[in-house]
Amino acid sequence: MQNIEAYQKSFITYLRDFAVEKEPKNLYQPVNYILKLGGKRLRPVLTLMTAEIFDGNAKDAMNAALSVEVFHNFSLIHDDIMDDAPLRRGKATVHEKWDVNTGILSGDAMLILAYQLLENYEPTTFKALAKLFSKIALEVCEGQQYDIDFETRNNVAIPDYLKMIEYKTAVLVGAAMKMGAIVAKASVENQNAIYDFGRYLGIAFQLQDDYLDAFGNPETFGKQVGGDILEHKKTYLYIKTLELGTELQQQNLVSTITNNALSSDDKVKKVKALFIDSGASEATKNAVEAYTKKAFLVLETLNISEDKKQVLKTFGQQLMNRPV
Repeated sequence: MQNIEAYQKSFITYLRDFAVEKEPKNLYQPVNYILKLGGKRLRPVLTLMTAEIFDGNAKDAMNAALSVEVFHNFSLIHDDIMDDAPLRRGKATVHEKWDVNTGILSGDAMLILAYQLLENYEPTTFKALAKLFSKIALEVCEGQQYDIDFETRNNVAIPDYLKMIEYKTAVLVGAAMKMGAIVAKASVENQNAIYDFGRYLGIAFQLQDDYLDAFGNPETFGKQVGGDILEHKKTYLYIKTLELGTELQQQNLVSTITNNALSSDDKVKKVKALFIDSGASEATKNAVEAYTKKAFLVLETLNISEDKKQVLKTFGQQLMNRPV
């Protein structure tokens, strides 16, 4: 087993070799741009780590890890277009740096490249990886559609929201881990358990992302703080404010969110105050902790050593301690 930094380093080296200059440049330059923007490389690191958790070799899982990372970044390009987001990891988004058409086409190419990477495996492993990949890729699209649908719905409840973030974000975290288990030829029981571990951790990660979108530091968070508020997104914080807040707080939230006369800074400031006063911010932090604990409970069902369980638990704890 290696430490997280070692997995990140080896993966980034492999990624750099993959991101070569190709023609046509206007198709591949945006691909290379977003892949080199940085980030924690959470998903590929999980793939490599999981392979070794189940006594496989991280090098053998490298193409699966890269496939997950390429797919994830493809989804980010298209999400940023739909959200009209100006920043990604503190830098200009692909559609801002180039244009929308380039973002769409380069994203499409990344989806195909992600599948191609799986072709490096022998038939039985390829079939298992491709079957999982197709299932998860479709669920990610379904999650994105739920997210879009919520923009015009006034009756989004917490269970609806949790399903959306499970599909849009968490299933890919689970899949990243299951891919590592598949490459390592782990038992089906262990494959399914590690998927659930990743899925619960992914839900916790997204809930924390919601929290950081409102209360994070833009320099460390890497995205526009308050972006969800300005886009009128019905996040866990928003739904919990309507659930826990007084009638006046509920009315103020809706009127503030939809008040186009307010400056962006004033709108974000007022909504954040409502998140805090209603108890929604505290409830969100509690939900992050609850799903992290669910993930850790799954570890007890894995047929691996206690040392390896601790490695996964430590990773989860580090993930949930991102700087605000």
